[in-house]
Amino acid sequence: MNTKITAVVLVTATATVTLAGCGLKESLTEKANGHVKAVGYPTGAEGKRDKDARLPEWVPDKAASVTEVIRTTGSERLLRFTGGELPDLCVPGPAAPRTATLIAPWWPQGQESRTDKVCGEWHVLVQDGAVYAFKPETLVSPRS
Repeated sequence: MNTKITAVVLVTATATVTLAGCGLKESLTEKANGHVKAVGYPTGAEGKRDKDARLPEWVPDKAASVTEVIRTTGSERLLRFTGGELPDLCVPGPAAPRTATLIAPWWPQGQESRTDKVCGEWHVLVQDGAVYAFKPETLVSPRS
């Protein structure tokens, strides 16, 4: 009888440590690298209806080929679309203060340093008929 109780305790303890270890590893990986999600929409209006992705309101409803890469553990985002007029809240402004850490095949390397408009928290560049937008990470540790 004692042997059965000991076996159950050992199996339970092993399972708990194993599961806790998996969760810890996943959590550390998530904090170190961040999770990334890519989304795409035929139009800006459709993208705004996706509450999980939170496409910015300044994106024109008539924008086409909307593609976004989102860091799910932070605030950094890359966005690209064509068509539509930028609203009046998008004004001339400085290039992004930080370098993008996200990558996408459609995002030219260093594009954030060429932005010349600001739409809220986004740094924006209109180039060759496409709109490129970068939202820098705001959840930065003090050591960064």
